[in-house]
Amino acid sequence: MDQQSYYLSQKMPPLAPPSWIFGVVWSFLYLLIIISYGMVFYKWSRGEIAFVFALPFIVNLVANLVFTYLQFGLKNNVLALIDILIILITIIVTIVLLWPHFRTLAYMQIPYLIWVAFATYLQIGITILNR
Repeated sequence: MDQQSYYLSQKMPPLAPPSWIFGVVWSFLYLLIIISYGMVFYKWSRGEIAFVFALPFIVNLVANLVFTYLQFGLKNNVLALIDILIILITIIVTIVLLWPHFRTLAYMQIPYLIWVAFATYLQIGITILNR
C-alpha cells in the first residue's frame, strides 16, 4: 500500500486536509528549512556558533526524516506521534535560540511551526481514532 492509500485508509480527525496539500505545503517549508538551517550549519562549520546551538537543528532534521518511515513504513501511529512531538519541540527550541541572534531566521521558522502544530493535531487524532 502506497503512502497516499495508507493515509486515505486512516480515520481522520476533523479539519484533515486532502492528501495532496501535504506536498504543496512541504515544498514551501523545505525551502525555508534549507535556507535557515543551511545558515545555521554554515555558521557552525565556520566556528561562529557552538555545536550546542546547532544540535536542536540536527535533531529536528533527523526526526523529520524518520517521520515518514514511522508513519508509512512501519505504519506505527504511536511512534509517529512521539516523533512529531520531537519535531514540534525542536522547532520551538530553534526559534528561541535564533531569536536573540538571527531574527530573520527565527521568523522563517514560524510557518514551519504553524504547520507542524497542525500536523501534530492531525497525528494525535489519527493515533486516537485508529487504535
